[in-house]
Amino acid sequence: MATVFKWTGKSPQGGTLKGELTAGSKAEVQTYLRRQRIVPTNISPKAQPLLGSFRGGVKPKDIVIFTRQFATMIGAGLPLVQALEILSKQTENPAFAKMVEEIKNDVEGGSTFADALKKFPRVFSDLYTNMVAAGEAGGILDTILIRLATYIEKAQQLIRKVKGAMVYPAVVIAVAILVIVIIMVFVVPTFSKMFAQLGGTLPMPTQIIINLSEFLGGAGGIIILAGVIAFIVFVAQFRRTETGKLTTDRILLRLPVVGVLFRKVAVAKFTRTLGTLVSSGVPILDGLNITAKTAGNKVIERAVMGVRQGVSEGKTIAEPLTQSKVFPPMVTQMIAVGESTGALDNMLGKIADFYDEEVDQAVSTLTSMIEPMLMIFLGGTVGFIVVAMYLPIFKLITLVK
Repeated sequence: MATVFKWTGKSPQGGTLKGELTAGSKAEVQTYLRRQRIVPTNISPKAQPLLGSFRGGVKPKDIVIFTRQFATMIGAGLPLVQALEILSKQTENPAFAKMVEEIKNDVEGGSTFADALKKFPRVFSDLYTNMVAAGEAGGILDTILIRLATYIEKAQQLIRKVKGAMVYPAVVIAVAILVIVIIMVFVVPTFSKMFAQLGGTLPMPTQIIINLSEFLGGAGGIIILAGVIAFIVFVAQFRRTETGKLTTDRILLRLPVVGVLFRKVAVAKFTRTLGTLVSSGVPILDGLNITAKTAGNKVIERAVMGVRQGVSEGKTIAEPLTQSKVFPPMVTQMIAVGESTGALDNMLGKIADFYDEEVDQAVSTLTSMIEPMLMIFLGGTVGFIVVAMYLPIFKLITLVK
C-alpha cells in the first residue's frame, strides 16, 4: 500500500532539504534519497485526516451523499460503470463530479473501484479505499458503502461536538479580554487625567489599575501582543516535529476537564474506526495501521501501533492495549471479551456508541462548568476596575462634606 512520507535530509553541500514522497515503505524512501545523494535525517508517514483533507471544494457531505447513492444503485443491481456515470452527472459539486467521471473512466478501463479511488488520497482516505477493496473482494460492496456512509456521518458528528465544546468558551474568553482591554486602554486614561488634576494620593487599587493601563497603552501592550504571537508561532512550528506533536498531544490528554473530553473522543474514534474496518473484512493488521494513522493524536497513534506490533507477534489486541495504559480498563476488558467470544466488531461498536454518549455528557459538563467561571471572571475584573476608579471620587465627596 502506497503511503505519503515526509522527509528531511542533508544535501551534499550540507544544507537542509525537505519534501514528500509516495512509496511502499520507509526503506524505499531511504533508497531513493541516497540515490539523490541526500542523507536522510527524518522520515515519517504524513498524517492523514480522517476522511482526507477535502481540498478542491469536496466536503464530507459530498462524500456521504455519493456513498449512500452509490450503495443504493449497486444494491438495486446497476452495473458499477453505469452507477458512476449517473452520479457524475447528478453531483452538484463540479470538482467532485469531475473526480467521479475520472473514477468511472478508470473502472471502465479495467481498474477496480478501490484502485480508482486511490488516485485521490486527499478525498478518499486509506480507511475508505481499504473498506471498498474488502467489499469488492467479498461481493458485499453495497453493504460496505452503507457502513462507510454511516461511519462518516458519525465521525462528523463527533468532530462537531468537540468544535462546539471548544468554540463557545474561546469566543467568551476573547470577548472578555477585548472588553477589559478597551476599558484599560480607552476608559481608564480619562479618569487618570482627572485624578492627576485633582492631586493628592490615590488609593492603592486605583493606582494599580492606572499603572496597568499605562503599561498596556504603551510599550507593554506591544510586548504582550508580540509575545502571544511568538508563542503561537513557536507552538505551531514545534507541533510540526515528531517530538513536538507527541509532547503537545500528551499535554492535551492530561489537561484538567478538557483532557477527559479529548480522551473520550480518542476512544470513540479508535473503537468506531477499528470496528467498522473489522466488520468489513479488512485484515486486522491493516485495520490497526489505518486506525493509528487516523487517530489524530500522536499518543493514541503510538499506542495503537504498539498493539499492532503485539498482534503481529501473536498476542491478542487487549493485552498490549492494557499495557499501553492509554485506554480505560473498561475498554480493554470489553475488547478482551469481544475477542474471546468472536464478536470483536460488535463489541467495538457498542464501546463506540457508549463513548459517543460520554462525549455528549462531557461537552455538557464542560459548558456548564466554564460558563459561570467565565462570567465570574469577567464580572469580577470589570467590577474591580469600576470600584477602583470610583474610590478617589468617594474620598473626594467625603472631604467636601
